[in-house]
Amino acid sequence: MTAARRAAVLGSPIAHSLSPVLHRAAYAALGLDGWRYDRFEVDEAALPGFMDKLDPAEWAGLSLTMPLKRAVIPLLDEISDTAAGVEAVNTVVFGADGRRRGDNTDIPGMLAALRERGVTSVPSAAVLGAGATASSALAALARVCTGEVTAYVRGPARAAEMRQWGERLGVEVRTADWAGAAAALTEPLVIATTPAGAADHLAAAVPPRPGALFDVLYDPWPTALAAAWSARGGAVIGGLDLLVHQAVLQVEQHTGRAPAPLAAMRAAGEARVAAGGAGAAGHGPRA
Repeated sequence: MTAARRAAVLGSPIAHSLSPVLHRAAYAALGLDGWRYDRFEVDEAALPGFMDKLDPAEWAGLSLTMPLKRAVIPLLDEISDTAAGVEAVNTVVFGADGRRRGDNTDIPGMLAALRERGVTSVPSAAVLGAGATASSALAALARVCTGEVTAYVRGPARAAEMRQWGERLGVEVRTADWAGAAAALTEPLVIATTPAGAADHLAAAVPPRPGALFDVLYDPWPTALAAAWSARGGAVIGGLDLLVHQAVLQVEQHTGRAPAPLAAMRAAGEARVAAGGAGAAGHGPRA
């Protein structure tokens, strides 16, 4: 019997987070009576003090969302190669030895969500947008895309950033202006990392026989682009798929129990989103 312990998601803002719903569903399905999972509003300045107050004998680990995924790194004893590759930690595990270990489950979660829809290898791909989620998308594409990735971004600074991430992650990245983003939709795999509403205008440009779309938003769902894509028979992966798969890996690391109950966690997440309980509209895979 696993001793009852605590875990939580930290970030700012955090009221929208679905992580408590997913992790609590996992604890219930696993029979982990007494385990607690909470959420705390914590910004970068408050993070060191918050973590110093946690007793590793009581706490199993943490989930981290923005803006803490990079800020936590100096506070850890070690991080995984996956987390180091994108300079982002979304999972902290407190070891029995008192050491703090950081990992990134967003990238393997994205790969698992793609595999679930039968996407394991593509000759080329497109990424809509730039930023933290886009860099995670490139890290995932390094493992499933055998050719060029075109990133559609606004401005030369974003373009340079995406090319740099490509070089670092071993992905051949070509950048193109956001104004031409409709051209992305003919790729066999499109990963949309833009905020809510930003890609809605592309719905009218979805081709008759689209490939696969990974839209990282989950609220509201479906997005205009995802709805149009699905209507034309294309495979659609959403932000909730990513959120659930990365949370599955967090539960396994925090509890030491595997496999985590994917179906129960997904059902709980879908029910909360359907009930309008995911928080403000436009959330992607923050946690």
